Amino acid sequence: MSHITILGIESSCDDTSAAVLRDGIVLSNLTANQSIHEKYGGVVPELASRAHQENILPVVHQALSDARLKLEDIDAVAYTLGPGLMGSLMVGSSFAKGLSIGLNKPLIEVHHMKAHVLAHMIIDDAQEQPEFPFLCLVVSGGHTLIVKAESPMDMTILGTTLDDAAGEAFDKCAKILGFPYPGGPLIDQNANGGDPHRFRFPVSDIPNLDYSFSGLKTAVLYFIRDQVKADPKFIESNLIDICASIQYTIVKTLMQKLELAIKQTGINQVGIAGGVSANSLLRSNLLQLKERGVSAYVPKFEFCTDNAAMIAIYGHYMYKEGFLGKLEASPQARLEF
Repeated sequence: MSHITILGIESSCDDTSAAVLRDGIVLSNLTANQSIHEKYGGVVPELASRAHQENILPVVHQALSDARLKLEDIDAVAYTLGPGLMGSLMVGSSFAKGLSIGLNKPLIEVHHMKAHVLAHMIIDDAQEQPEFPFLCLVVSGGHTLIVKAESPMDMTILGTTLDDAAGEAFDKCAKILGFPYPGGPLIDQNANGGDPHRFRFPVSDIPNLDYSFSGLKTAVLYFIRDQVKADPKFIESNLIDICASIQYTIVKTLMQKLELAIKQTGINQVGIAGGVSANSLLRSNLLQLKERGVSAYVPKFEFCTDNAAMIAIYGHYMYKEGFLGKLEASPQARLEF
């Protein structure tokens, strides 16, 4: 049986990434990060697309070099069609299309969020693969979803956020505390050793399996404003407890709905994906489900954040099923799941 070798290209936001997978095994996975956005407190789309233009050629070149392959050795080029920042997506799609034409190789359009789910299926010694069907909590700066994956090509959203995503809630609360962007990981770091029950913030309880985080953000804003008015050094004096309390509230909100989804579907294979799945409390909470007979899966850290290996693994399954893309396909900032 012949091998399937996929070059994956990811450029949905501010990370330029390229990966080569052969039969689902990672031969290389490289990402160029953009630190320029830190001073602006968030990703600046125009700057992101310019940085992608500078990074994409050397990143792809290095990914092939690390995989010890030539461009002619790949079977198809998989790239992120959307969702994401339009300028960033255009850089990746244009580059992928150019390769496809130049090499006369098939093009594969990948849905960024579905690729996050399939990151679990990357074959790697450091991670186990769930069996289908499984539930996946996808948590990132822009999305919060509970997905039921029946197969690589058959996924359904069971719940989503009605306003802010979990990652956005982390970053906005971090900004209120004076942390630089991205602040979510800094809340995680500073929560270590803090009392998660010292300050109480609201856990949203909207119907079904949907989420809401805007109420938490507002509650934290007013709480900090009032406390700092009474004591200008309040944040400094109570930082680890504030961070622990915010983190506890966000993770509790996420886990409550995930546990409800497990109960409603009867599916006991569960994973997490997306940038926020790197959060230490969320990972430990998910793994604690094992004590209740649930098989819990957490991808390797490098497959949690935006990366091209997840684009390539989704491309691998699409290639096997014969779902090939078209040159006239346009990148889409909003793309239906």
